[in-house]
Amino acid sequence: MKCEICKKKIEETFLKKILGTVVKDKKGKKHNVCSSCQKKLGSKEKILEKL
Repeated sequence: MKCEICKKKIEETFLKKILGTVVKDKKGKKHNVCSSCQKKLGSKEKILEKL
């Protein structure tokens, strides 16, 4: 799985859960974001602007 902001590979746990977050936009589409981008941008609104 890749981050939709920085295009880096997102790390996963042994149960295939991502070490990051999934953000839904207004249309309901899910976007994967890595933890480093999540820390840099902070809020959900800023993340959605970058997508």
